Amino acid sequence: MDFKQLNAFLTIGRLQSFTKAAQELGYAQSSITTQIKSLENELEVKLFERIGKNVTLTHEGRKLIPYAKQMLKLSDDIKSSITTADKPTGTLTIGAAESLCVLRLPEILKKYRELYPDVDVSIKFGSCADFRHFLSNNIVDVAFSLGVKIDSTEFISEIELPEKMLILAYPGHPLLKKEKVFPKDISNESLILTDTGCSYRAAFENILRDSHITPNVALETGSVQAIKQFTMSGLGISLLPKVAVTDEIESGRLIPINWAGPDFNIISQVIYHKDKWISPALREFLNLAKQYLSN
Repeated sequence: MDFKQLNAFLTIGRLQSFTKAAQELGYAQSSITTQIKSLENELEVKLFERIGKNVTLTHEGRKLIPYAKQMLKLSDDIKSSITTADKPTGTLTIGAAESLCVLRLPEILKKYRELYPDVDVSIKFGSCADFRHFLSNNIVDVAFSLGVKIDSTEFISEIELPEKMLILAYPGHPLLKKEKVFPKDISNESLILTDTGCSYRAAFENILRDSHITPNVALETGSVQAIKQFTMSGLGISLLPKVAVTDEIESGRLIPINWAGPDFNIISQVIYHKDKWISPALREFLNLAKQYLSN
């Protein structure tokens, strides 16, 4: 198999059309068809089902996708390493917690784009659990994580910063009148939380369960912006990092309650896999992140 075949395979899978894939890649449709047949013959499997005009991936085709993506990404890494010496070019894929994309990451990326315009940067949102998978499978080059510390010999933690977590309520909420709020005080409160798998949600729920409180989850969503909006609308209280709600607190649309319970022990990390090749593009991103986050 070769990289052209794998690129054709991924393009067809994404567009669900041999014709559209040929147009996007600038090939004749017969050439695309020949590439896929050759790949299928080598692997001895059927990658696509074609019924009428519909093109769908087979079970074997779906299994091939992550491997094809990794091989093409490795190809880009090789090209960057061999052909560009120390000049950052190629691609940089960053796994990022949405919360950190509100304030911190935009500043870093803006400067990075100014300094290294030849690097194509892409962002892949996820949780701590996602980042372990992304890094181990070379889906992202580096992860900008927020949650309970990812502590494993498999990864290198380049930067670690403690993050202030806040339990937030809408103006006028009864809990705001209390000088100290403990877990028992929110036993009957409706909670608006991030998705299951988010480590700071898990830390919050563990604190409640340690106090023999069953979390009353009214809504859950992976969108930080949605959580803020639902909380401001009076649907419940929420837990978010301070870095994600600075504007709302300053404007008075969200107000932190006086939490006196256990600390959440949440940090932000910049991490990468121990076996990851540090390309010029990744090296400069790490340097810039250190510069901005140490201030």
